Amino acid sequence: MSATKDYKAIPSSAEELQSTENVTIKNGTDASLQKQPRACRRRRVWLIKIALLLTFVLLWFSFKFAEAGNVGERFGDASGTTKAPKGKKNIIMMVTDGTGPASINMARTFRQHRDNLPYDDTLFLDKYFIGSSRTRSNSSYITDSAAGATVFSCGMKSYNGAIGVDPLKNPRGTILEALKLKGYKTGLVVTTSITDATPAAFNSHVDYRFMQTLIANQQLGFNTTLGRVTDLMIGGGRCFYLPGSSKGGCRDDEVNLIDEAEKMGFNVALDKKQFDSWDLGKNVTLPMLSLLAYYNIPFDLDRQEKKYPSLEEEVITALTALSEATKDSDEGFFLLVEGSRIDHAGHYNDPAAQVREVLAYDKAFKAVIDFADSTDVPTYIVSTSDHETGGLDVGRQITEAYPEYLWKPKVLENATHSGEFLTTEVHQFLSKLESESLSEAEKSDKLTIFVEKQVLEEGLGIYDYDKQDVSNLIALKDTSLIQNYLNNMVSVRAQVGWSTHGHTAVDVNIYGHANTKDGRQFLYDHLLGNRENVEVGTFWQKLTGADVDKVTKLLVGTPHKPALLELQAEANAKQIEHGFIYHPFDDTRFFGVDMWM
Repeated sequence: MSATKDYKAIPSSAEELQSTENVTIKNGTDASLQKQPRACRRRRVWLIKIALLLTFVLLWFSFKFAEAGNVGERFGDASGTTKAPKGKKNIIMMVTDGTGPASINMARTFRQHRDNLPYDDTLFLDKYFIGSSRTRSNSSYITDSAAGATVFSCGMKSYNGAIGVDPLKNPRGTILEALKLKGYKTGLVVTTSITDATPAAFNSHVDYRFMQTLIANQQLGFNTTLGRVTDLMIGGGRCFYLPGSSKGGCRDDEVNLIDEAEKMGFNVALDKKQFDSWDLGKNVTLPMLSLLAYYNIPFDLDRQEKKYPSLEEEVITALTALSEATKDSDEGFFLLVEGSRIDHAGHYNDPAAQVREVLAYDKAFKAVIDFADSTDVPTYIVSTSDHETGGLDVGRQITEAYPEYLWKPKVLENATHSGEFLTTEVHQFLSKLESESLSEAEKSDKLTIFVEKQVLEEGLGIYDYDKQDVSNLIALKDTSLIQNYLNNMVSVRAQVGWSTHGHTAVDVNIYGHANTKDGRQFLYDHLLGNRENVEVGTFWQKLTGADVDKVTKLLVGTPHKPALLELQAEANAKQIEHGFIYHPFDDTRFFGVDMWM
């Protein structure tokens, strides 16, 4: 329906137009308004309304942009047009292996309870939260740690079990290797073996993660076309550096890589005393190799300070040594830090161990942030997880009745040891008991008292157990079942739930920081929000200009296939790539669960 034009509102001649313009003010009112047709007055009212609306919109946007400016001061402009800052850089990649959002929540609340902190007290990590990551691998909706680390190191998704190789099993250059070729110093700091999946994916290339003898070789520069690319390695994993026939050795040959490292000029520390002689990195020079356990450094809940350094101490040592080594160079350093055993606690469904592992990592993260904010070298930090482990729920229905809306961190506080540690204690006690000349009844009585007093009461802080719990534990012969039973006793009482002993597809958190405004802008632009895990890997390449494709070409000819017949290896890979490592001389044990890592 068309509007009818009001021709009366249009002056019919120039004279009428002039007379309209020359009207005088009568009684304080513009006479033109009185004579102006109604349609014109309505039009003027609408124009005023529109002007007011536009003014409001402009004010609203001004407020929002000012608010965004406050975010931008921390993270930068999310315009998508930022360019990588030039010049010398330090790059610190941090991985909370197996840590999902629920693990962070549980550790935060546990700390608030234990230390009597207010409800709004947070972890140091929380202040640097910038987004989340989707974690699927090339071969599965649920990744393992090998593919999860390879996507960070290579900027390419690969299959579960892959260490620094593409989906076709070709060696792929890593960010560590590419930066080494640019003149950076490089390092790895972990709490598991340095030959384990996450660290291995940054400086070695093998078809399957179980190939730890070849991984160790490549980490020192053997069996690789690149030579040595890593200047500092701190963690466990001594057994894969020792000959297979030697005490504590688990290589499949008779090579002693520790001897080889010393010949190459490495400063080597194999225990806490030697590590302490480095004075947190102030009394040592690169290259450095510290293998502080045969495989794993114990959980922080079980760790003896006189025997093993904390992750924080490892990190400070590495930062000090790397910073000193690069202070006069044109390039900085690359450092990988992994809170490795958060993942193991998740596999074991051990909440008491896991909260301590997360808090130990939080201290290490703070040490990294403090370092970044104290140096004038532009420093970039990204912390994320490769995947979530255990399907943790902070809240659990434990009866058929309507569930309580609570969980009990006090139960976790009461535990003085992990299920892993206590299971080892049970087996050592059984071995000792078998050697004693006692009747079966006497042995049974001694074992019962040991389980009640040493394991349940002193170890787990559980006093409300019943005789059936004790009988069940004594009847269990399989070590992993004993450990699962103990950890479940803690979880049920804390009202913490688990859905699996393996990994899940849960999105994981991303934390980030840079010590320059331009650096924060670049970080925000590339990693804010929900991201695919491959974007973390490509972020480092964009930031540094590292040419992993060039490294990939240089890697042609690097051995990466298993020593077993290839078809046999293919058939067995899924069974052995996730197997536990048992080492009789360690203070830790891995007990036969073949689905994890």
